[in-house]
Amino acid sequence: MRQVSIVEWGAPLAVRDVATPEPKGAEVLVRVEACGVCHSDVHIWDGYFDLGGGNKVKMADRGVGLPFTMGHEIVGHVKALGPDAAADAKAAGIEVGGKYVVYPWIGCGTCEPCKRDEELLCMAPRTLGTRRDGGYGDHVLVPHARYLVPYQGIGRELAATYTCSGITAYSALKKTKEKAKPSDFVMVIGAGGVGGSAVHMAKAVVGSKLMVADIDGAKRAHARQMGADETIDNSQPDAVQQVMAKSGGGVAAAIDFVGSPATMQFGIDSLRKGGKLVVVGLYGGGMSISPVMFPFKMMSIEGSYVGTLDDLKELIALVQSGKVPPIPLNTRPAAEATAALEDLKRGGKVLGRTVLQH
Repeated sequence: MRQVSIVEWGAPLAVRDVATPEPKGAEVLVRVEACGVCHSDVHIWDGYFDLGGGNKVKMADRGVGLPFTMGHEIVGHVKALGPDAAADAKAAGIEVGGKYVVYPWIGCGTCEPCKRDEELLCMAPRTLGTRRDGGYGDHVLVPHARYLVPYQGIGRELAATYTCSGITAYSALKKTKEKAKPSDFVMVIGAGGVGGSAVHMAKAVVGSKLMVADIDGAKRAHARQMGADETIDNSQPDAVQQVMAKSGGGVAAAIDFVGSPATMQFGIDSLRKGGKLVVVGLYGGGMSISPVMFPFKMMSIEGSYVGTLDDLKELIALVQSGKVPPIPLNTRPAAEATAALEDLKRGGKVLGRTVLQH
């Protein structure tokens, strides 16, 4: 099999030929056909996530050794089943040769959160592409057949993006539903890869008015084409005042798909009383906020990380129903993974998602 791997943190990825693994136990071997490139891959490639103040979460400290193969937005077909996988695969309707997207956010399977089907809370995850080798290789081992989801009626490359950017946006939008009525505004901050996915599905998921804030004019224009009721250039000094004027006193909820100190502050300042900020982006850095603001503004701030297996199944069904228009896609060969990551690193100017093809 061929892998495009990190061999040195931050250095160009290397194309490597290695032995194709054989599935053991309940494992399933998937022949990867395409894999999305996520902005979190840039941080993994660098070898750390920035916490601000000179503090970092290093991938090596999380048990990731080199060489390592990224890629967690995976679509492909089943190549082989492990010796204990046949019964589980049959029960799940999974068959050799069948085409599926792969849910990558997999827990250890034995801790209490995993037993409650809350794998995102697992402290020892087996996440594909972030802890275990992923879809930048042309084969991937999936621990169990239940993590494979059929995607009939959806384009292959588009379906791959729903396993991360799609369910990340979907899960974050769901967290605003209790705050936003149809006459209220929900604001998406950052309409890039994940935020752009949220723009495409916001009306179908939340049903409220949609405001989109982005410093890139092309992304604001695309958001208007996709049904945004209002757009804001949040690089402008009066951006918060514009939000207040257009929303009638502040948005009911905001989702920060950038996750920088500046965008988080903008989100907080744009909330009405009782509003909610959902933070998704992993840009990094640090900021301070007075505790007094929480009772004064009666606001809440919640972090949202990817989505559950059920979220993926719900989103695939929603897309299959025709209620979510497709996001723009850029495809390129897997061997160009380094160039794709560099494009994202240079200010996130990519519209939509980039998908590597094997």
